[in-house]
Amino acid sequence: MTAVIREGRVAARQHGAMEYSQAPTDLDAVRMYRLGRVREELRKRDYAAIVLYDQLNTRYATDATDMQIWCSHNENRFVFVPAEGPVVLFEYAGFEHLSEGLPGVDEVRPVTAWYYFGAGPRIHEKVGVWADEIVDLVSRYGGGNKRVAIDRCGPLGVLELTRRGISIHDGFEVMENAREIKSPGEIALMRHAIDVCEQGLEVMRQALVPGISENALWAKLHERNIALGGEWIETRLLSSGPRTNPWFRESSMRVIEKGDMVSVDTDLVGPYGYCCDISRSWICGDGKASDEQRRLYAAALEQIEHNTAMLKPGITYREIAERAWKIPDEFYANRYSCILHGVGLCDEYPSIKHFGEFELHGSDGVVLPGMTLCVESYIGASGGHEGVKLEEQILITEDGHEKLSRYPLQLELL
Repeated sequence: MTAVIREGRVAARQHGAMEYSQAPTDLDAVRMYRLGRVREELRKRDYAAIVLYDQLNTRYATDATDMQIWCSHNENRFVFVPAEGPVVLFEYAGFEHLSEGLPGVDEVRPVTAWYYFGAGPRIHEKVGVWADEIVDLVSRYGGGNKRVAIDRCGPLGVLELTRRGISIHDGFEVMENAREIKSPGEIALMRHAIDVCEQGLEVMRQALVPGISENALWAKLHERNIALGGEWIETRLLSSGPRTNPWFRESSMRVIEKGDMVSVDTDLVGPYGYCCDISRSWICGDGKASDEQRRLYAAALEQIEHNTAMLKPGITYREIAERAWKIPDEFYANRYSCILHGVGLCDEYPSIKHFGEFELHGSDGVVLPGMTLCVESYIGASGGHEGVKLEEQILITEDGHEKLSRYPLQLELL
């Protein structure tokens, strides 16, 4: 497997990125499927419409994308999606060319920006104009229904809409449920993103030599993603040696030494906005792994394999928690925060909690065909020197599951 993947990576480097310039599926079919999923969830809850500011949600509903990171912390574009009626994109400066050709966008309007950076002391004036625009759309297309879902909105916006008779509801519930079941076209796009991510992992693996810094190693993944049409990476979860225990340290200027365990969690948003969230752990250099490194790796592998094996349609989240691999006491305090979680345009619902905290933090549900899930493992002893992070991306099929991630584990450690 390793040789095959590496041969493919070399071929891609030799032939350039031309093969990655064409979408692997009908993008318009994906776009209309996703919009249909949003409207289905609106109708289930008897909502007239949803207002989407979260850039991943606007991407899902329309595939319209513009300065996504910047607009994630500056509320400068949003989408109005009615259960019935035209989808209106309120775009930064009203630039219509940014969404040309998107079948789910019926109208583009300039946004009324009322966040303080954009509006300053005129914020109360601007938020009133914005609220009037929303109320007008709800009146036109809501059929008298004034129940509106919103994913992100500052408190002034909520107050102004409420004063105008709008009943506000949680938009994230709508969107997380809409995004849960993937179409075949979405799976094709996800496979494409995984391929790009795994090419990045291979470039990292080849660059992992004593003396490289964690940041320099992380940059290899980011560069490959961007070069092949990817978009960004949500975290920088890469650490080496003693920084691998406990988990969740982001990459630093630490110089990686021979024999260090190096663990990485990709959290990569690749081409067409789809996420590849897989984790691998490697030993730096060509020396042998220590007995402790092999022990940690074997435990992480056992956890991943056990928890993946039980995935199939119909199993409940509670049953997964009950049947999951029993984490030994020495590793429990440093355990990963969930057994598995959904994945799509990013990490998504559900997040299935460990049995020991299921009653306090978990919620039940049923695994269904078309769900895509990431199975997590972090193994690091309390007070230990190093830790191992592994993670696989899985598709739930009609009769079981398929492992979408293919990048090889470092089984020679065992």
